[in-house]
Amino acid sequence: MAAKSFDLIVIGAGPGGYVAAIRGAQLGLSVAIVEREHLGGICLNWGCIPTKALLRSSEVFHLMHRAAEFGLKADNIGYDLDAVVKRSRKVAGQLSGGIGHLMKKNKVTVFMGAAKLAGKGKVSVKTDKGTEDLTAKNIVLATGARARNLPGLEADGKRVWMYKDALQPPHMPKKLLVIGSGAIGIEFASFYNTLGADTTVVEVMDRILPVEDEEISKFAKKQFEKQGMKIMQKAVVKQLDRAADKVTAHIEVGGKAEKHEYDTVISAVGIVGNVEDLGLEEMGVKVDRTHVVTDEYCRTGVDGLYAIGDIAGAPWLAHKASHEGVMVAELIAGKHAHPVKPESIAGCTYCHPQIASVGYTEAKAKELGFDVKVGRFPFIGNGKAIALGEPEGMIKTVFDAKTGELLGAHMVGAEVTELIQGYIVGRQLETTEEDLMNTVFPHPTLSEMMHEAVLDAYGKVIHM
Repeated sequence: MAAKSFDLIVIGAGPGGYVAAIRGAQLGLSVAIVEREHLGGICLNWGCIPTKALLRSSEVFHLMHRAAEFGLKADNIGYDLDAVVKRSRKVAGQLSGGIGHLMKKNKVTVFMGAAKLAGKGKVSVKTDKGTEDLTAKNIVLATGARARNLPGLEADGKRVWMYKDALQPPHMPKKLLVIGSGAIGIEFASFYNTLGADTTVVEVMDRILPVEDEEISKFAKKQFEKQGMKIMQKAVVKQLDRAADKVTAHIEVGGKAEKHEYDTVISAVGIVGNVEDLGLEEMGVKVDRTHVVTDEYCRTGVDGLYAIGDIAGAPWLAHKASHEGVMVAELIAGKHAHPVKPESIAGCTYCHPQIASVGYTEAKAKELGFDVKVGRFPFIGNGKAIALGEPEGMIKTVFDAKTGELLGAHMVGAEVTELIQGYIVGRQLETTEEDLMNTVFPHPTLSEMMHEAVLDAYGKVIHM
């Protein structure tokens, strides 16, 4: 059978791959996309989207318990875990189906199967029906990443879970251990803790949410502890002894070994790139610690071969993958493309309270040699936050004292994952503190705190 020929082949249909395929098709390229499991990838099916659906359920549950504060009555408050999970799966399914529609609409040819590079410009796809041979001048690797499995802490789907198990739990945890306090670990800890699980989080670093600004980490830790979570920092889970109905965790903290019993463990200790069985070695593609090495334009160094998203390294975020997908498609189509700057990509964590940040932390800015001006504003000083019943939170801004450039913004509190985009746009437009100070923010909104946090950096804060 003759090989099918395209201008562009994309391997992987997650938020990087499917976006690259759509943009390529919009620019007049003939595009094929290969996916071995689900259109939409982990993000839509087993990551960003279904977790947000679960967290929304726990947020509503939390608010129901607070009904009296708002002058409302709610009795016999409870939940049906199966129904919560069912809603989450339905949301994921609806979006995944939508990707199939987008592929059709943009005339992208979809091959369901496992792809392998078979030489320069060649891809062979193992499908249910046999092998398909495809050729293209340009190939984009967008195979994503998966959860890291540490030796001795491997998931078994019964008592020790990965994110997939936690999204479709076989039982409701009573006593839960979460290993790792990055975004994934903290989101699951927040969800199950809100539903009543006695939750402990273990973090190997000296603070939870280690990529966030230190003040934000400390503030979040206090809030989580107020909600009944136990947090162990500078702690390592050495081994898990599994029984039918419990897991005994050996945890080393402060040089001392401790044993604790749990009925459920969630492992969230980072991710590894899906680089296996792609034929990368034969093509001479450089792989460093399970990630494909690329330049700022996502080029691998092998002519016509690009890598985007999680497989190309940090930050492991869907929106970074999508933007790289667009950039690479435009580059291939001969357009002028702008590289994606990692420090301009915001991170969002949808626990309660939410956390969001963009740019440099205060410590990183100082380490890079900037003379900084720092502003802060608490939620308690904001009318809308008090009216919402959400007075716990803060916004922090970091400026270059010499130029007034916004180096970083860090937030913890209600709806900060939506607010952060104001600062992202500001950074993209290269605004200075003066521009931000002269911007009129609407009242009463949470966004006014973003204004006040800028004013505070320059000694002009009004409501504090």
